[in-house]
Amino acid sequence: MTFDEEVTGLFRAERGRITATLIRLTGDWDLAEECVQDAFARALECWPGEGVPQRPGAWLTTTARNRALDPLRRSGVEAAKLREVVAVPDDGQDEVDVFGDDLLRLIFTCCHPALTLEARVGLTLRTVAGLTTAEIARAFLVPEATMAKRLVRARQKIRNARIPYRVPPAHLLPERTGGVLGVLYLLFNEGYSASAGAELLRRDLCAQAIRLARTLVGLMPDEPEAVGLLALTLLQDSRREARFDASGDLVPLTDQDRSRWDGAQVAEGLALLDGALRRGRPGPYQVQAAIAACHAAAKRAEDTDWPQIALLYGELEKFVPSPVVRLNRAVAVAMADGPAAGLALVDQLGDEVTGHLLPATRADLLRRLGRTTEALAAYERARELAPTEVERRHLAGRITALRA
Repeated sequence: MTFDEEVTGLFRAERGRITATLIRLTGDWDLAEECVQDAFARALECWPGEGVPQRPGAWLTTTARNRALDPLRRSGVEAAKLREVVAVPDDGQDEVDVFGDDLLRLIFTCCHPALTLEARVGLTLRTVAGLTTAEIARAFLVPEATMAKRLVRARQKIRNARIPYRVPPAHLLPERTGGVLGVLYLLFNEGYSASAGAELLRRDLCAQAIRLARTLVGLMPDEPEAVGLLALTLLQDSRREARFDASGDLVPLTDQDRSRWDGAQVAEGLALLDGALRRGRPGPYQVQAAIAACHAAAKRAEDTDWPQIALLYGELEKFVPSPVVRLNRAVAVAMADGPAAGLALVDQLGDEVTGHLLPATRADLLRRLGRTTEALAAYERARELAPTEVERRHLAGRITALRA
């Protein structure tokens, strides 16, 4: 790993936590982000000669805090606030309140019901996870300029409405839960299947989403959808080592070496899902976890209970009536009842699903039906639309194999 790669990894791993701490200390979102950026720039200047500190996160937190002091003094911040900022220990270990997690506090602030759902999710992905505005815009299928305006308006509303920076009291938690779960779900998905770039998998985002999901379950242990989301992320993440071959190329789920799946994560995910379902309050995250559990329970790909998965996607559509869910159901139907049955459902979608997933699915079904010319055209279209190099290579391999 090169020095620049190491610093980039640290930036992704530490940025959200340090930003959250600086926002709490200064009360100024823009100043906090500016100071965190400056701390990493300072690291790029100092660390090549001095070496990476033993505790880089603490070094970065202290540097960002010190950078914030002068602007706070100039702005006339009250003495009590300045003493709080100065009092943060130089080892970066902040005092622990009842919840003990600045990131979770930041997420709940971003997910205040006064903000639109898109603003809640987008602001948290930008501030906590460090996703670029372009990455968030792709996730929402909107132009980058539109997303940038939404983020600016969201910050202005937090400041002007004096939305408190805190985890809300217990009686207000339910109204915030949906937004927080949506944030963590999108955060994990961006890590599990990146919206752009050379790499399909961003382990740091997956790990952060799982950690925050654990924190949320600790805060709300009786909320089955929070438990369901944690189960879903664990079951999905358990496959990460089997998703790519030695060359870094994508391995489809049906071709994966299941001995490489993380058995501990599978066991924990299944146990969490069982506990959530016993509460009798199903929701979309529990249903998705149940689909992942069907895959986890199959020791071989051919043992997968595809009829059950198709039924579960039908249930999921009741909660999330989206074209992507219908596309996934079509895939399950194709595995259960044959490619012709699946293709009929795919063709009903028309152009409802944007991006490469629809033509890639259609290409696979056409290939299985022996309609080679149509399959090649669909694969070519999917390759043109694929957002990452890994996916483009995978589709190119399918084209080469089909032509051969």
